[in-house]
Amino acid sequence: MTKPQRSPRKKGPSKGTGGLGRRALEGKGPTPKAEDRSWHPAGKRKASRERFEAASAKGRPAQPPRHRKPSSAKDDSEMVTGRNSVLEALRARIPATSLILASRLEMDDRVKEILSIATKRGVPVLEVMRPELDRISGHDAVHQGVALKVPPYQYAHPVDLLEQVLDRHQTPLFVALDGITDPRNLGAIIRSAGAFGAQGVIVPQRRSVGVTASAWKTSAGAAARVPVAMASNLTATLKELKSQGCFVIGLDGDGDVSLHELELAAGPLVIVVGSEGKGLSRLVAETCDAIVSIPIGAATESLNAGIAASITLYEVAKLRGSRTRR
Repeated sequence: MTKPQRSPRKKGPSKGTGGLGRRALEGKGPTPKAEDRSWHPAGKRKASRERFEAASAKGRPAQPPRHRKPSSAKDDSEMVTGRNSVLEALRARIPATSLILASRLEMDDRVKEILSIATKRGVPVLEVMRPELDRISGHDAVHQGVALKVPPYQYAHPVDLLEQVLDRHQTPLFVALDGITDPRNLGAIIRSAGAFGAQGVIVPQRRSVGVTASAWKTSAGAAARVPVAMASNLTATLKELKSQGCFVIGLDGDGDVSLHELELAAGPLVIVVGSEGKGLSRLVAETCDAIVSIPIGAATESLNAGIAASITLYEVAKLRGSRTRR
């Protein structure tokens, strides 16, 4: 005897999903355009463009969206990094094009003073993420969240420098560097030149240090007052200055003239300072009118280039002053 089958309570098939699968396969409509998707790069560009147009319509200053392009020109600017270094550079009034700060930077007294000085001087302040600041300052630099961008130094020409001094009816006094590669020595020499009345410093184009951010900082602001000239060939430049009436003396421990016996101090003078290790090069030494030595103790092998230049400049200034009083 067979059981009677129950009549279905619902219309439609007794097995299956009841039409749920068919509705799931219907889809959600056509795929939106790229610019209509907020997460897509095209959508981000569209949103940025709309914000710019809205700001322009309200009359507020706005900048169009920027797109990074590879720069073909070489950027010769230098970076001063670290809170103490940046603060000292701003105090010394080193020229700066921008101050770069890391986002969410902890504000201490140094950072507050850095921002205060930069604001008073009108230096643009930029805020970037730390990875970007690492890339800008160099991955081996310790920036502490602060970096200062310094423009490349504008060098003068040695002969033009001499003509400017003569036009002011002054007695020329220059310091030329031969093989100095430490920027701190250059900064110290510039500082001494400004203190003892020298009108300029001459550096060769090759195998010598230039006016870098470190030299700016060591000069304690003197680099803003004492011009630095660059010579394409130091020997030829010294000969040109000699033809214009200048005397050239070189500093060397084995010199045949003692510094306190120098008789050329009263006239137009160029003091050539060599490197601490190698001293004066052969061609430069042959060009000098006299090789001058600084008397030191026997236990001391040699003097630092910056110290030797400072002592010589002081002695020249003293000799000129004593002869003027006479």
